[in-house]
Parts: sequence; C-alpha cells; structure tokens
Amino acid sequence: MKPDSAVIFEDARGFADALGEGGVLLGLDLGTKTLGTATCDGGWRFATNGITIQRGKWGRDRETLAALIKSRSIKGIVLGLPRNMDGSEGPRAQASRAYARNCAEAFALPLLLWDERWSTQAAEAAMIGQDMSRARRAAVIDAHAAAIILQGAIDRLAGGVL
Repeated sequence: MKPDSAVIFEDARGFADALGEGGVLLGLDLGTKTLGTATCDGGWRFATNGITIQRGKWGRDRETLAALIKSRSIKGIVLGLPRNMDGSEGPRAQASRAYARNCAEAFALPLLLWDERWSTQAAEAAMIGQDMSRARRAAVIDAHAAAIILQGAIDRLAGGVL
C-alpha cells in the first residue's frame, strides 16, 4: 500500500474505498496492559480472535504487530474506540487515537476507528455461556473483544450499508 494511503478513518465508506478490493483485516482492542488481536478472511465474512499481546513500550508493540501484519498479509486495521455511553470521549479514547496515529505511521495501512461500546461485555457474556473459567476468560478477553470489534466493522463493510 502506498504511504499516502495510511489514513485514519472514522467512517466505513472511506475505509472501504481506501482498501479497494478487500483483503485480510486486523482488529485491535487496546487495553492498558494488553492488546487483543483478531483477523478476518479476505472476503470480510468472519472474524477470528487471535493472540493477546502483553503491552510494553510502543517499539515492542510495533515489532509484534509488524510480524503479524506481514505473516497474514494484512491490508487494513480496525481499532476499537472506547466511547462513553453518551458518545463522548474520555482519556481511553484519546489513548486509542494516539495508538491509531502510531499504527498508521508505522504500517502505512488504512485504519478504521470503530466504536467499541459493549464489546468487552459481549465477549465476556459469550465466554461465560461457554462455561469458560474466570482465569481463562481473563487471559483471552481482549482477543475476543477484538474479534467482536472486527466483526462489527466487517458486517458493515461487507453488507454495503456504508
């Protein structure tokens, strides 16, 4: 992808236009201590939770993400944007916006900020429904939330309701 295509979007239409003909996307759920990842198929049909990365300094996160992007031939990134229930943004949203700028600059890929309200709660409810232990849920919650974030975005992208 051309470096000038490394743009941060908040609307699915612009993101889809920047991607062109689809491709594998990387979903991210940014936490204070961990980063959940998920990927989808190139046809934007289903998202699958990936690994949970223990966050460190940006350089370490960047190396881990770069390896994942290369290994899966990622074409774009969907990053959860944690908004308050009234739609306003607090410190966590600002941290996500800063992380988005770092990712866009480092990877030269289009990036979509996706409203992630209720994603963690939905992931936890699904894992409880699977009778997953509390310890296991804690270890994988961010990756499951990333899959929910990514699935919401690809449902919008693939459904053509932009």
